[in-house]
Amino acid sequence: MTDTTADTTADTGRLRVALVQAASGLEPDANRAALDRLAPRDADLVAFPEAFARDFGEAGSDVSAYAEPVDGPFATEVARVAGDRGCTVVAGMFERSADPQRPFNTLVVRGAAEADYRKVHLYDSFGYRESDRLTPGPVEPCVVEVSGWRVGLMTCYDLRFPELARRLVDAGAELIVVPAAWVAGPRKVRHWQTLVTARAVENTVYVAAVGQPAPRYTGHSMVVDPLGDVVADADGGAPDQPVVVAAELDRAVLAEARRTNPSLANRRL
Repeated sequence: MTDTTADTTADTGRLRVALVQAASGLEPDANRAALDRLAPRDADLVAFPEAFARDFGEAGSDVSAYAEPVDGPFATEVARVAGDRGCTVVAGMFERSADPQRPFNTLVVRGAAEADYRKVHLYDSFGYRESDRLTPGPVEPCVVEVSGWRVGLMTCYDLRFPELARRLVDAGAELIVVPAAWVAGPRKVRHWQTLVTARAVENTVYVAAVGQPAPRYTGHSMVVDPLGDVVADADGGAPDQPVVVAAELDRAVLAEARRTNPSLANRRL
C-alpha cells in the first residue's frame, strides 16, 4: 500500500462524494472508456466499484491475464479522469503481483490524493475461493487525504471484518470508502446494508459503499452517516442503467455524532 497524500484543496468542512454504481464487463477497453463517460464533474471524491477494470468473469476464473501494473493503462486513465474533473477518483483493478498467477485485487486512488490499496481479506466464503486466484494485500490501514478529509479504504469482503474499519479510524479516517462487487444471493442485500451501517455506527464515521449492480451483484450503493442514518442510496438500481449516488458530507455532523456517542473515547482496551 502506498499513501502519497498531496491534496492542497482548502478544507471547507464539507466533502462532495459521488458513488458510480455501474457494471464492469469483460472488455478492459470498454471499462476504461466508461471511467470518463460516467465520472461526474461536481464531486471532490468519485468512487467506482471493485474490479471495474475488468469483471471477475465466471466464478473461479483465472484473471491473471488482465492484471496490470499500477502505472498501466487503467490507472493512467483513472489519473487522467481525476485530473480532468479536478477531483480524486477511486476504482478497482487487478494488479500484477510477485505471483504471476495470483494478482492483487487493488483499489487505485488518483488525483489530488494517490494510493494503491490491495484487498486484505479475500472472499473465501459463500462457496467462493478468491484466494485460489488472487494474492492478499498487507495487513495495514490505508488512509489518504481528500479536500482536508481523512479517507480510509476497504474492499468488499473487508466490510465483514470490523477490526480493519477500526484500524482505519484509529489512523484518522473520517470517511471509509468501500468499493465492492458484492455477489447477489439470499440475505446478501440485508448483510450489505447491515454491515455498512454497523461500520458507520460503531466507529462514528461516514461510510460510502459503492457496488456493482444486479443481477450478478447486489447494488444498493449507499452513504451512511456516523449515527447510522442513510444520507443517500441507489436502492437496487437497474442492471443496465448506471446510477450516481451523490452526497455532501459535513464534518459538523461527524463532530456532533462523536459528542452524542463517544464510544471511541469510552473504549477500554
